[in-house]
Amino acid sequence: MTRQLDLFGESQPELPGVAARVDYRPDPAKVRAELLAVLAQARAAASFPLDSRGTLYWRTVFPQMANWLPDEEAAQLRLEFEAEVRRLEAA
Repeated sequence: MTRQLDLFGESQPELPGVAARVDYRPDPAKVRAELLAVLAQARAAASFPLDSRGTLYWRTVFPQMANWLPDEEAAQLRLEFEAEVRRLEAA
């Protein structure tokens, strides 16, 4: 049973019927597939394929999603994505 501290530092049991927190770990293969699909869409575009909101979304989410991949792979995908964003901004 997981225990938590109350305001005074004394431990208390979890509430009955409340499940303990489970850490979420996404499937790296699914993360990779989604990031590669976004990158392919950007590479194929002559101009931004999304509206400004969608572009802002992926500029924020892409680097964060890459965190679920091995460090070297994540860094490479972030670099490639930013290169495509800069190319599209210049178009």
